[in-house]
Amino acid sequence: MQNQLTQLELQHLRELISGHDLANKKLTEYANQCTDQQLKQMLQQSAQSALNTKQQLLSFLQ
Repeated sequence: MQNQLTQLELQHLRELISGHDLANKKLTEYANQCTDQQLKQMLQQSAQSALNTKQQLLSFLQ
């Protein structure tokens, strides 16, 4: 079994990583501007989830 990604799979993986990175940055910025504590916490959790997913996806590149 071959463990290498095809060029198309690699491109899709990079796009997914980029999307989760952007989501993390935006959600973090929204949370920093938020005054409602419940909403702020929800945004922070979502930002952390996006970061975790990004890190998981990055592991496929190793």
